[in-house]
Amino acid sequence: MLARTNYFVGWDVGGWNCDNNPKSRDAIVILDNNQNLVGKPWRGNLRELINDSRDPVTLVKNLLEYCCISVSKSDPSALLAIDIPLGFSKPLIDLLTHGVTAGPIGTANSNPYLHRQTEFFLFKNGKHPLSPIKDMIGSQATKGMHILNQCGLARKECGVWSDENCLTAIETYPSACKNSQLINTMIASLKDKNRSDFANIFEDQPDIFDALICAFVAWLYSYSPKELAHPPAFIDPIEGWVFAPRDSLTALE
Repeated sequence: MLARTNYFVGWDVGGWNCDNNPKSRDAIVILDNNQNLVGKPWRGNLRELINDSRDPVTLVKNLLEYCCISVSKSDPSALLAIDIPLGFSKPLIDLLTHGVTAGPIGTANSNPYLHRQTEFFLFKNGKHPLSPIKDMIGSQATKGMHILNQCGLARKECGVWSDENCLTAIETYPSACKNSQLINTMIASLKDKNRSDFANIFEDQPDIFDALICAFVAWLYSYSPKELAHPPAFIDPIEGWVFAPRDSLTALE
């Protein structure tokens, strides 16, 4: 986790070529330390921004500029929550790289090639996470993985990537957060502050609304990490982890 964080960025990821996709594009929402909306939410295709961002400082500055936030001379810092799988299952990796098979294969929701341990955890908690292998989100998944690696972020622990200076990134899943009382309270508070614009900005544009939820998860990760479910020790860090509020998970209630 960053020692200092100025911005909490939510990114709902579109495919590499989502320029003309009316339903799913990249969406960015940025909050400050007090859960205030800063700048303007942005929606489009981040491919050019990604190609132009070769280090964490440039990436953060570019995201801020896309959202009409003035960048000071000092380097800004951000915690970025991304709505897309940022890893693949260890059995799938072993199959592709070493030809090691995973034993008997059952139903889709128990298939170790299609899902990671974090998805199995969400299944047990009443959620329905997608698979980058079978649910046509492979383009989005590679987009998120690409930018983390291009900017040189290193895996610091399961589900957390950072340069230990200006940028930390985690994975989240807005659909797993929408029945969280904690998240809904945060949304209601923001709506009160931005009542005249909230419907047009968020309620009419689902991917921007999902990016807002991601930004709240980023804020929680920094300020109230105990409110989020964290990976158990047995999970291989290469798989990553989906951070979601504990109060949205049925098995933890």
